[in-house]
Amino acid sequence: MNRLLPFIGFMLLVGLFGFGIWWNTRHDPNAIPTPLLNKPAPAFDLPKLYEPTQTVSKADLLGQPYLLNVFASWCIECGVEHPVLTAAAPSLGVKLVGYNYKDAPADAKAWLAAHGSPYALLIADESGQTAIDFGVYGAPESFLIDAKGVIRFKHIGPITPEVLATKVKPAIAAMLKETP
Repeated sequence: MNRLLPFIGFMLLVGLFGFGIWWNTRHDPNAIPTPLLNKPAPAFDLPKLYEPTQTVSKADLLGQPYLLNVFASWCIECGVEHPVLTAAAPSLGVKLVGYNYKDAPADAKAWLAAHGSPYALLIADESGQTAIDFGVYGAPESFLIDAKGVIRFKHIGPITPEVLATKVKPAIAAMLKETP
């Protein structure tokens, strides 16, 4: 019996390893679930990037759907998605709202001056406090929010042409189809 214990332990490890491989082939290992899907977006009241004395709240954005894109000048992947968003913004079918995250306003403005701005509206969360309520892990992240203020879709990471075509645009189309 003592001779079988190492063999049984080894077989248990092989079984556990095999289960892990099987699980990862059926689930996206990079997917991070959000408990906010199909729930109201958190309340916020953030300053506009270019007019910090004026604020934008969740209530100000009710009535029309929008894609909230979390970005920052220090974010390398934001530079990857920026040209995609710039090209796609006019044809998205929803307002594109830029959410500048944990960034000095001067740095964000300089970055946007160098790269252009696809955003219809720009808000800033320099401290990152409101981002915690949204469950932001880092930049870039994007949230599709319907006209009633409910989060319908979340994407973590850069929006590439593939992500835009296979995830973002279908999510927008589905949301717009539901809206009367």
